[in-house]
Amino acid sequence: MLRSAFAVLVLLASAFGAGDLGGPLLLRTPDLNKTHIAFVFAGDLWTVPREGGEAGRLTIGPGVEANPKYSPDGTWIAFTGEYDGNVDVYVVPAAGGVPRRLTWHPSADNVLDWTPDGGRILFTSDRTSYSRFSKLFTVSLNGGLEEELPLPMGFEGAYSADGTRIAYVPIRRAFSAWKRYRGGTTTPVWIATLSSSRIEKVPRQNSNDFNPMWADGKVWFLSDRNGPVTLFSYYPKTRKVAEAVTNKGLDLKSASAGPDAIVYEQFGSIHVYDLVSGKTRPVTIAVTGDFPEVRQRLVRVGERLTSAHLSPTAARALFEGRGEILTVPAEKGDARNLTNTAGVMERDPAWSPDGKSIAYFSDESGEYELHIKNHLGTGDPVRIVLGDKPGFYFSPTWSPDSRKIAYTDSHQTLWYIDLNDRKPVRVDKDPYWGVGLLAAAWSPDSKWLAYARRLGNYMNAVFVYSLAKGQATQVTDGMSDARHPVFDKDGKHLFFTASTDAGPSLEPDIHSFSRPTVRSVYLAVLDKTLPSPFAPESDEEKSPKKEKADEDKKPEAQKTDAGTSEVVDTGAAKKEVTVRIDLDNILQRILALPMPPRRYIDLQAGKAGVVLAVEAPAFSPDPGPSAQAVTIHRYDLKTRKSDVAIAGVRFFEIAQNGEKMLYRQGDRWFIAPLRPMTPAVSGPSAPSVSPAAAAPGAGPVGAGGSTPLATDSLEVRIDPRTEWKQMYREAWRIERDFFYDPNYHGLDLKAAAKKYEPYLSGIVSRGDLNYLFAEMLGEMTVGHLGVGGGEQPEVKRVPNGLLGCDYRIENGRYRFARVYDGENWNPGLRAPLTQPGINVVAGEYLLAVNGRDVSPAENIWLFRVLSG
Repeated sequence: MLRSAFAVLVLLASAFGAGDLGGPLLLRTPDLNKTHIAFVFAGDLWTVPREGGEAGRLTIGPGVEANPKYSPDGTWIAFTGEYDGNVDVYVVPAAGGVPRRLTWHPSADNVLDWTPDGGRILFTSDRTSYSRFSKLFTVSLNGGLEEELPLPMGFEGAYSADGTRIAYVPIRRAFSAWKRYRGGTTTPVWIATLSSSRIEKVPRQNSNDFNPMWADGKVWFLSDRNGPVTLFSYYPKTRKVAEAVTNKGLDLKSASAGPDAIVYEQFGSIHVYDLVSGKTRPVTIAVTGDFPEVRQRLVRVGERLTSAHLSPTAARALFEGRGEILTVPAEKGDARNLTNTAGVMERDPAWSPDGKSIAYFSDESGEYELHIKNHLGTGDPVRIVLGDKPGFYFSPTWSPDSRKIAYTDSHQTLWYIDLNDRKPVRVDKDPYWGVGLLAAAWSPDSKWLAYARRLGNYMNAVFVYSLAKGQATQVTDGMSDARHPVFDKDGKHLFFTASTDAGPSLEPDIHSFSRPTVRSVYLAVLDKTLPSPFAPESDEEKSPKKEKADEDKKPEAQKTDAGTSEVVDTGAAKKEVTVRIDLDNILQRILALPMPPRRYIDLQAGKAGVVLAVEAPAFSPDPGPSAQAVTIHRYDLKTRKSDVAIAGVRFFEIAQNGEKMLYRQGDRWFIAPLRPMTPAVSGPSAPSVSPAAAAPGAGPVGAGGSTPLATDSLEVRIDPRTEWKQMYREAWRIERDFFYDPNYHGLDLKAAAKKYEPYLSGIVSRGDLNYLFAEMLGEMTVGHLGVGGGEQPEVKRVPNGLLGCDYRIENGRYRFARVYDGENWNPGLRAPLTQPGINVVAGEYLLAVNGRDVSPAENIWLFRVLSG
């Protein structure tokens, strides 16, 4: 059998259409009638003669068509379709034609089988389920109301030849990407007698049995009980289970019984098992067609921008967009794509303080390296290899002198690199896994790094690292959770946040993230000779000569680099800052800022003596806009006043000069001046402005009438095939660098990557790429490894709704069997039929909708679409 499977892969490799397709094709969920095989490829239905050959396309559309099932007479194909953005039951003539929709309920309806007489289609749906299970239903080929089978649950199923019994799988398969799962929800196959609901269980130990079907009086099914998934049969009269196909290769993914044979999908190939001879043969299939998802094209990325930053003087904003590095002007000029590298991933851009360069991480070489490019995007980047052990890198942070870059890696290590010698220097390592905690802040003189690292008690402590000595020193006492250190611009203070009630939220359990934690803002006076910034003040008369001298002080002008849009400080008025840190007894020089405790998630330094604290809203299960909006609190050491600089935004960054800010509201980005501090607000009584104070679409609190950046029209050119190759490599790198077991559960990652790589060349849709990822990563044999998402064709959804009732058909009409109460005082839980003035009760009939007569010949849920 293995030689036969190999032969079909070789034949397929030379038989593809669509230009340069090659390698085995992911032909899925096949079914057969007397003459043809129907299958799914690239989200569409295809048919091919049972002997193989050139396949013909049966359906086309932006949504996914799946699970084709021939009617018993072979003239119809029922399938699961997504034409209107909802998953429903459809039928199409086997010879081709326009698909006809049979179900309209908003829940997903997935096709399983036909009744033996060909009059009804069996499907599974969770439309009446109150928890995570599905039930079995049938719908007439001619339409009308669906009927529920007398079984409490069912995920897969198939009828016996006489229609009196059904072989079914009662529960959903637990994981889509976990091979040889042996937990508590392995799936059994049961046989139910429909007249009595009596259950007979197919014998098993603890295997995954699924995909049941009937043929020759036996129940056939797929199972991993002997290793790789293969085909088994069960004879109810003898209660014997037998392996039909010996499989030492890839798993069988699906199978379906038809006239005299069972057709099955072994990952990457289709085979037919002859019920008479018990032999299997591969089917050679050629596929030719137009596959829009592989076309090179321009795509808009304005709604998917990440890793946002400001240029030093806020002339432009910097973004990562679909693996490209982009800059957008504040007002004048065009957006720039600095990289233009389809099939290469560039991440985490950062603008140098001198405005000349942009650093980012790129996997152009096959592993991530540090690239540094001219801010105009001209010329080739400087490429720097970051050590001998490859990995992922994060948070590149320039030193103020633009000569060094600090960064972290996937091995929980903090580094910096001097761009002159290009040798990474290890600063520290966090003993526990986490994202972003080690991100460092530079001192104004570029000689110190400040960062937070966890201790043995799992609390974070603030450390400072001297580049001159190559030594790190703990600043906080470790009895509170201290984070977010940032140096004041004048180098006199180190700001950070700390919490003494963070313990429960740091525990490594699933509930820790929802436990409320508030933080306070602190500062450390770095030089022991400096006074406290909160020392008592006294109003005194000033000398007239001193006041006149102060008024005469004028800032030095700035100039613009020729040919650039970046304003660069001439250095004439720039005061050189030298940071002095006296580490002895520094704990006694830590002071609390007079700001109320809040859920601070970041600190940023504004102008000298000004700190900005980012407050997130309280934890909420609602992922809506208000749960993502943050409030920016500002404190000025000189005036000892605080206020809310801006609120109701999803992102905030202050410019290097402390005068402008980049913020995001919804999917729009703005660069605006930071408004002057409100003079009337000071001290700990400063009000906390709720992020909800800024209604969506109304402008955030504290922002002027700024014009959004021109991000809506941002486009990058993509080549899906080269992107998919990059994603394939990246998927294996992610497992290599982040999987909890250094032995990868015994899997040889390089061998596995090589094993599945040939399938890439035959993939023409993102859905099939996800299918490949789920299959190959299933080799990790681990739970909670999910695969999904990605850019797939957008399906316009036609919404429909529910009235909150059950129906039955009586006297040739739809009759209300039950009307459900709601909480009509709660806008989210209203019951449509119990609203004042409507007063529908069980037993009444539904006669018309919007003046249109309603009869059982039509599906009642269709009218919910028509009526909105």
